[in-house]
Amino acid sequence: MAILIDEKLCNGCGLCDVNCPGDLIFMDEGTQKPKVLYPEECWYCGACRMDCPKDCIKIVFPLTSL
Repeated sequence: MAILIDEKLCNGCGLCDVNCPGDLIFMDEGTQKPKVLYPEECWYCGACRMDCPKDCIKIVFPLTSL
């Protein structure tokens, strides 16, 4: 998974959902927390992480095989 969201730190502001250029993050209506629905399509741009006021998002880059 490319995007890791710490739900304990998240305040549910939704900025990651709004600012994701790939439209990969959606707010869960039940928990009011973000969910990554299409992690394999992440561009690793970091927009979600940069805009998070609680610093609860981490970008995990995939290992490449040689």
